[in-house]
Amino acid sequence: MSKDIYSGLDQLGGSNAIPASPEEANLERVQNPHADTLYLARFTAPEFTSLCPVTGQPDFAHLVIDYAPGPWLVESKSLKLYLTAFRNHGAFHEDCTVAIGKRLAGLLDPKWLRISGYWYPRGGIPIDVFWQTGAIPDGLYVPDTGVASYRGRG
Repeated sequence: MSKDIYSGLDQLGGSNAIPASPEEANLERVQNPHADTLYLARFTAPEFTSLCPVTGQPDFAHLVIDYAPGPWLVESKSLKLYLTAFRNHGAFHEDCTVAIGKRLAGLLDPKWLRISGYWYPRGGIPIDVFWQTGAIPDGLYVPDTGVASYRGRG
């Protein structure tokens, strides 16, 4: 594999500040050397944080991002910085989850992408948000996300 596909990446291998907002984050991609192969890549962010737009209090989620790469792969450090930018961003659970999925889908042009947002309860109500680009491609192995459903006292 050629290292040429990594040239031009702004954030790889250096020290980077946390972006001021998700909109300002520099989400980067690299060419997929296996674009002709159907496979699944998974990113898990078990400590995702954003702010409640009403109270300003932190909201926490366990995100699972599954995608079948097309021509592009997301550069993982830029993804980490992008997700971290939500720590100072006020938005509802649904907005955060769907916005992340749409931004990745627009950047990567994947064969398929799904984001699962398992939000920790606030006020006693967990909110889980799921978004995907379409039907799972035939022949693509998609394992369970591994995140247990919320169980209260029941």
